[in-house]
Amino acid sequence: MNRIFHTRITWYKYLFLILLGLLAFYLLWIKSIIPAAFCMLLIVFLIERFIHTTYTVTNQGEVIVYKGRFSKSKTILIKDIISVDKRYIMKIGSFYATSYLLIWCINDKYIPVWPVKEREFIDIIEKQQQKTVQTTH
Repeated sequence: MNRIFHTRITWYKYLFLILLGLLAFYLLWIKSIIPAAFCMLLIVFLIERFIHTTYTVTNQGEVIVYKGRFSKSKTILIKDIISVDKRYIMKIGSFYATSYLLIWCINDKYIPVWPVKEREFIDIIEKQQQKTVQTTH
């Protein structure tokens, strides 16, 4: 059975949406319709992307990164994953503002992901990697 993980919407994404909304409102207030319409389209695009981003770990040994209807999904073979590391963004003193997972693949490719349940995501990928190794031996 496939396991689907939804994305975690971080505080700075909310902040960006609020600021973009305020900018759109201001542009409407001063009657700049075209830039305001562009801002509103960007807000719709970003909200759709934030809500519909999912990470699916399949039984066929793949991780599918789906970033909404307006973007192409990426498929990563689990056998190509070298490691999944937890990384941090914006260190302020001894406090980290947010964290994410970085999937390192062969050929020096990497993909950042923000699953809600990070530990489960890592555990399922490790199980699938072990299953792949057992079936090849």
